[in-house]
Amino acid sequence: MTLTTTLHDDPSPVGVAAPVLSVRDLRISFPSEAGPVEAVRGVSFDLLPGRTLGIVGESGSGKSATAMGIMGLLPPTADVRGRVRLGDQELTGLDDRALSRIRGNSIGMVFQDPLSALTPIFSVGRLLSDALRVHQNLSAKAAREQAVELLDLVGIPDARSRAASFPHQFSGGMRQRVVIAMAIANRPRVLVADEPTTALDVTVQAQILDVLRLAQQETGAGLVLITHDLGVVAGHADDVAVMYAGRFVEKADVHELFRRPTMPYTARLLAAVPTVDGGVRRPLVPIGGEPPALSGLPDGCPFASRCAVALDACRAEEPGLRRVTGHGDVACLRAAEIADGTLDPARGVVPSGGEADPGRVAGGDVVLRVEDLVKTFPVTKGAFLKRRVGTLHAVNGVGFELRAGETLGLVGESGSGKTTTLMEILRLRRPEGGRIEVGGIEVGAAGAGVAAGSGGRGRTLRHDVQIVMQDPMGALDPRLTVHQLLAEPLRAVGSDRDAVRSRVHELLSLVGLGPAVSDRFPAALSGGQRQRIGIARALATDPKLLALDEPLSALDVSVQAGVINLLGRLKRELGLAYLMVAHDLAVVRYICDRIAVMYLGHIVESGDTETLFSDPKHPYTRALLSAIPIPDPERERTRERIVLDGEQPSAADLPRGCVFVDRCPLYRTADDEVRERCRTERPASRPVPGQRTHAYACHAA
Repeated sequence: MTLTTTLHDDPSPVGVAAPVLSVRDLRISFPSEAGPVEAVRGVSFDLLPGRTLGIVGESGSGKSATAMGIMGLLPPTADVRGRVRLGDQELTGLDDRALSRIRGNSIGMVFQDPLSALTPIFSVGRLLSDALRVHQNLSAKAAREQAVELLDLVGIPDARSRAASFPHQFSGGMRQRVVIAMAIANRPRVLVADEPTTALDVTVQAQILDVLRLAQQETGAGLVLITHDLGVVAGHADDVAVMYAGRFVEKADVHELFRRPTMPYTARLLAAVPTVDGGVRRPLVPIGGEPPALSGLPDGCPFASRCAVALDACRAEEPGLRRVTGHGDVACLRAAEIADGTLDPARGVVPSGGEADPGRVAGGDVVLRVEDLVKTFPVTKGAFLKRRVGTLHAVNGVGFELRAGETLGLVGESGSGKTTTLMEILRLRRPEGGRIEVGGIEVGAAGAGVAAGSGGRGRTLRHDVQIVMQDPMGALDPRLTVHQLLAEPLRAVGSDRDAVRSRVHELLSLVGLGPAVSDRFPAALSGGQRQRIGIARALATDPKLLALDEPLSALDVSVQAGVINLLGRLKRELGLAYLMVAHDLAVVRYICDRIAVMYLGHIVESGDTETLFSDPKHPYTRALLSAIPIPDPERERTRERIVLDGEQPSAADLPRGCVFVDRCPLYRTADDEVRERCRTERPASRPVPGQRTHAYACHAA
């Protein structure tokens, strides 16, 4: 079966299954002061049973608005036109009462934020029971039994007892499983998943995608998968629709689209994805400029101003979707030239900031040294009279060195201690246990200042260590202009007015922004521009070490490529050291020189990036690496995957021996002697023979 994506209302051909969802010329607009915002402009597609349509594109392209329009979840101010048919039933024009009988029954939705999608005052069993009883004539007892069966189906361990738990008592991955269980409770014909794995670790993401695939198999539903992760699309979609400026600009079979992208925008999206094959980093090609405002689109193709192969005709009239033989539908005047290989859609494009490969500066002086770092938190009980009932071991004996010109990545699942390690270094106080040295000065030692900024050497340490936060909008004061944001740290170190003005201009130039942005407020900047301002602000005091806390997770892939190139250029030019926390391991591999893998507060493996990726020793590292989505359908669907069972145990109740023993696949096949050691003896880090920097902590590897 193939996905029919023509713009016509022709009935399905004889022998082809009837579509479970048909969308024709869907148009959605919202009122604004600048005029109507045309969020969705003429989207059409057919979805067949059991098929998955992936919809991809930058933020603001209209992906989520399309999903909400299909579900009838848009606000009353939205103007919705076109046709949405679920089987033989027309959904457009139905009131909310009628749509409520359909939502959760014939069509289910998996939302991006599971915590917001679940009512916090009800147990998950109650939520599932209610979802069943509102659409089926079931007794309370029968609904509870089905709720338990659903939780078991989506992989919730000990489903019967966990059904009494509340959403806040589940991890992020477990909450997303509950949302999927609610979406499939009544065996819908259509599932809509809007960024279902965006905020999840790679291992949890792999589990959720497997659960989503299982749910689709159980119900036979067609799936609309909205995501910005091209690796997820490569592994799970049958057909792909690329969206730009509110409309589809390319629709094709997933294998054909990744093999031969024919719309220049699609080709540029794929060129911006960081991949490292055989240790070779290919240059990233960010998409220049910004998507057009949807309140007043220019004439012609909306992508023309960012396209490397645009013609004058492209700016005169917007091209419609046209069939390309052997490929799919493409909205580009030059699609035929691109499809037959006579035209490169990325022609003449040079990565911004020079060479894109972050490269590696020859090892300089040690900027940061961490030895046996320990951080614990009290576990308390009681609403009014709190008493300590345990200790949470967030970081336990962590140690590493970082030299000038190096990037060290801390990776692992949520709760592994990465961010706590980062924050302990940034506090610049004597740690609870162990030692921290910055630039050869021990933090918290006599003369170094007990607290951040106390004493001359303490103030020097604060200048030497800066952070780039995950959310640039949250990290920048919305009441200050860009000039004021960059001037603030300079004034704090005593720079005069002329020096501040000169340095602000220099910082803007350093991060690839012009002086025109200095008078703007953060709200008037794009996400990529805000992150560049965050980097410029961190560089104001000439630091030696930048802590990067998920600096790319909130950015589109096209913007992400430009920031990756910028970070690589700054590291080479300024000799900076980066300590990076990230869950996107493809980005980590591209940026980092060395990697430390953390699990439950311990470093279980560390080494040079390519050595660790090519020859991982620890079973947890192998599972992490096998879960990285690859933007290549052939490789993504044929490679071996290691999916870990269960969740991380609590850091307040660590196993006596190896912290990974409860989830370790090697433990299950090891002999009795090794299993006894795993249960009773904490493994020490051992070097890999012949490898100076590669070490791991495992009895069974």
